[in-house]
Amino acid sequence: MNAEIIAVGSEMLTAGRLDTNSLFITEHLNSLGIEVSAKHVIGDDCDRLVTSIRRALADADIVILSGGLGPTEDDLTRDAVAQALGCSMSADAGILAAIERRFRIMKREMPEINKRQAMILDGAEILPNDRGTAPGQWRTVVSGAGQKVVLMLPGPPSELKAMFTRECLPRLAKIAPPTAIHTVVLRVTGVSESHLDQTIAPIYMGRANLTTTILAHEGDLQVRLRAQCDTIEAAIALSEEVAALAAEAIGEHVYSRDGESLESLIGKRLMDAGQTLVVAESATGGGLAERITSVPGSSAYFVGGYVTYSRRMKTELLGVPETLLAQFGAVSKETAQAMAEGAKTAAHADWAISITGNAGPSTDGDKAPVGTVYIGVAGPDGIEVTHRVWPVNDRGRVRAFAVQAALDLLNRRLRVG
Repeated sequence: MNAEIIAVGSEMLTAGRLDTNSLFITEHLNSLGIEVSAKHVIGDDCDRLVTSIRRALADADIVILSGGLGPTEDDLTRDAVAQALGCSMSADAGILAAIERRFRIMKREMPEINKRQAMILDGAEILPNDRGTAPGQWRTVVSGAGQKVVLMLPGPPSELKAMFTRECLPRLAKIAPPTAIHTVVLRVTGVSESHLDQTIAPIYMGRANLTTTILAHEGDLQVRLRAQCDTIEAAIALSEEVAALAAEAIGEHVYSRDGESLESLIGKRLMDAGQTLVVAESATGGGLAERITSVPGSSAYFVGGYVTYSRRMKTELLGVPETLLAQFGAVSKETAQAMAEGAKTAAHADWAISITGNAGPSTDGDKAPVGTVYIGVAGPDGIEVTHRVWPVNDRGRVRAFAVQAALDLLNRRLRVG
């Protein structure tokens, strides 16, 4: 059984909006063994929406629409679904009374246009909305291709999630096939996406009931192994077997087998060891500290950081000798080492990470080519400095790669210890 999701609303096509509803819906559909075969975002255009609904119904067993159930003229989901199915709508007295009561509680007069939210497709089941005025609707469609379902859900995530969990999941569980899905996520760093796929493709290719996806984000790779079988036991066995073989082939570049991030793993290892961490950043401008402190509870092991962008601040805050900077430059192995040692000493921390480099777009008078980065990791057993060059010609990506590499180096040191 498969599903298609349609996010409705022109606002979803703007640069500042992200469709998080579909991620939530997909996760819960997968838990029932229902595959999401396509996702669409359609603006406030009734003709396009009707076409999209009809196309989805031709390909999928379940069509889920989110948004477009409000009271205004650009809320077109009800009209578009009615047109696509060739059915009529009528006002539901109970829904209308509930909307009016909600406005009275808020001591506000209900605008006339809110009556549109009480329009229910003939033959549809009403899905109550205890967090807003727009009810959802569940409409079964019987055709020559069998029985299909159209779901209309409100757009605000708080309303959609509550309604989907309470009203839709129990209904979907009754019609879902007796299949189960289990996913294993390997997280990998230190290799390219192409090298990774070349290494593990012979392992996952040709495996029945297994879908493999590689997601790449600036040095952080995810291998998602998704098994769909008749039972959860079979799905777990298949995905875990392939994950174990893939992890063995990838080797030390695998840092997590349950989707956990580098910063989270580092935090746990520092907590277990009772140790602390400080950072000293130049090229990354605080990006490393941001990753580390994104983990709840990081204050237990992260003592703070230094963003020493200028040579003067490197000298005054970290004790990097002016003569060293003059001789080797700010972007150098020697400066990275001095930054890490200086931060570790100044903060009285067990571990320190330093990053200095040239993220571009120009050299700013430094001899180091754009994309050059030096990373220092100082710990109880000494200091290690690594030199990397990322010729990506993108300042943001160089900085992101540098942060990822720095976390990877620390994690490896902690793992060995």
